[in-house]
Amino acid sequence: MGEEPHRPYDRPPLSKEFLAGDSDPDDLVLRRQDYEELELDWRLERRAVGLDAATRKLAFHDGERITCDGIVLATGAAPRRLPSQPTLAGLLTLRTIDDALAFRQLLDAQPERVVIIGAGFIGAEVAATCRGRGHDVTVLETLPAPMVRGLGPVLGGVLADLHRDHGVDLRLGVQVDAFTDDGGAVTGVRLGDGSTVRASIVLVAIGVAPVTEWLDGSGLALDDGVVCDETLLAAPGIVAAGDLARWPNPRFGGEAMRLEHWTNASESGVHAARRLLGDEEPFAPVPFVWSDQYDVKIQTIGRSRGDDEMELVDGSIEERRFVAAFSRDQKLVGAVAFSRPRPLMLLRRLIGEPFAEAIASVRGG
Repeated sequence: MGEEPHRPYDRPPLSKEFLAGDSDPDDLVLRRQDYEELELDWRLERRAVGLDAATRKLAFHDGERITCDGIVLATGAAPRRLPSQPTLAGLLTLRTIDDALAFRQLLDAQPERVVIIGAGFIGAEVAATCRGRGHDVTVLETLPAPMVRGLGPVLGGVLADLHRDHGVDLRLGVQVDAFTDDGGAVTGVRLGDGSTVRASIVLVAIGVAPVTEWLDGSGLALDDGVVCDETLLAAPGIVAAGDLARWPNPRFGGEAMRLEHWTNASESGVHAARRLLGDEEPFAPVPFVWSDQYDVKIQTIGRSRGDDEMELVDGSIEERRFVAAFSRDQKLVGAVAFSRPRPLMLLRRLIGEPFAEAIASVRGG
């Protein structure tokens, strides 16, 4: 059962090649084989509104109630909105294929300027896509550098330079106060200093929040997602997967984490299904994220923080072809690569190992 009218599809292309007009909805289909062999009972456009975890009874928006033997919770996340964000034509968020189609149609009309609020992965990818289509782009970010909390100031600065070199008007440390409009259509963004950035399209890309409101009163533990044990079990007969699941990852000393990326959705979906069928193995992945921006492939592994110690272990930052590794307590906790996938994959297998030994393997010992 799912709220959307579509069968499962790939989300990463929505901010990249699909938004650019280089692919069509049929290209996003997640499963190429025929679904008939799985003998599934598809019920699309069905929104879950409640759950009794003790009886495993689900309630849906049309009044239907179903008692289940097992449940996989995978309602994902929804885009965050700004306080008092109005409903205006041209003021968008990007999460679904329908969001992307609407966005693409507006871009086809050759807008005067696209303004993106937020310089995280989605905002940065959309900025790169829109510049690739020839549109003027302004990116507004409250932080002093893009993704500085996870990457630190040095790599955040590299990302900032990448976008500015491609013609993006990147404004850092700014506050969005309000939107301007003309008859119900957005015309600009008013900033904290009183100035206004004019825009035909505004994308709000300030992150997502797990969709858990419908689980209030369910009996499940909710804390920035559905709280699970290390096997992704949330309650007897109930597991969670993808953006929704929050669990203690044994590979990182039991650190509670909730991951919002494609690799985790794929891996945790498989693991949750196996757990529902009786497999009690802990779920202990190494987080892996990638992003295509202009001609650069950015890949990250592990759980680095902006205050971790960083060391360049391969390549050149000036050429934007490098691997930077992060250490905490003298152990390898993460790494970031710009267009250097092979050495990064070597490090992926060494997360949690002594830092000096791990980077020596990349440098050839």
